[in-house]
Amino acid sequence: MVARPDERTQPPVRPTKGGAKDRWVRRAPLLPALIFAIVVTQVPFLYTIYLSTTSWNALRPGDKPFVGFDNYVTVLSDSRLRSALVNTVVLTAGAVIFSLILGLVFALLLDRKFLGRGIVRTLLITPFLVMPIAAALLWKHALFNPTYGLINGIFGGSTDWVSSYPKAAVITTLVWQWTPFMMLILLAGLQSQSHEVLEAAKVDGANAWQIFRRMTIPHLRQYLELGALLGSIYLVNTFDAIFSITQGGPGTATTNLPYEIYLTMFRKFEYGEASAAGVIVVILTIIVATFALRVISSLFKMEENR
Repeated sequence: MVARPDERTQPPVRPTKGGAKDRWVRRAPLLPALIFAIVVTQVPFLYTIYLSTTSWNALRPGDKPFVGFDNYVTVLSDSRLRSALVNTVVLTAGAVIFSLILGLVFALLLDRKFLGRGIVRTLLITPFLVMPIAAALLWKHALFNPTYGLINGIFGGSTDWVSSYPKAAVITTLVWQWTPFMMLILLAGLQSQSHEVLEAAKVDGANAWQIFRRMTIPHLRQYLELGALLGSIYLVNTFDAIFSITQGGPGTATTNLPYEIYLTMFRKFEYGEASAAGVIVVILTIIVATFALRVISSLFKMEENR
């Protein structure tokens, strides 16, 4: 069978020099922003890596001997930093898990039609728009205060919530602020679900719990993963709530890695050691961000295949 002229294999078209030049012309307006981003983010990070290889104490400003990886060994073997790492994991995991659960509940409610849904949605989003330092101070003084706090005013007693339950106090504040973020992601996932498939399941006799467990949750799996990963990236760097509510205490009960780096930098004046700890935190964040980007890419591929 003779192939038709339009069915013959065409040789690949190589980009001409003019085409490459046109692409660079189109990208040229973005170069100043790219250069600015590199200068603002990468140059300080490279300088931080350099500082992490020196033994620099601010009390001895002229003495900065090169120590190689000694600061990293100190950071990874220091009991305070190990405790801060454990606190970081507990605070981050607690805030992410509870905010995901509450975000899913609110997303399921907002996915239904009812009078005033737009107003309710706006009110539920509001906590995420509050500055973290303002949210921390609000919870510390208006709700957790043992004398005039709202919680003791409603339930009675004079419990000092911050001193008695420091981790719970910090996690509660973070959950209050990050639940709207999770809710928006999961609500977008719910609204992308096929209503025809849900109606077919109802016709086949499936009840609400079966539809939720066998259809809604599997559909939301990637959205749940995305919310957990993005929340972890941001919450692992929590500083405002720790600094404002507990100051890392009582003792070191709520001292996480960012706050420990702050103490090392501005209380112990060990710039080299603090820089090494900062580099480790950045590496851990990059690892989590890599998984987040993979989840985002898979979401886009899933939408394109529909």
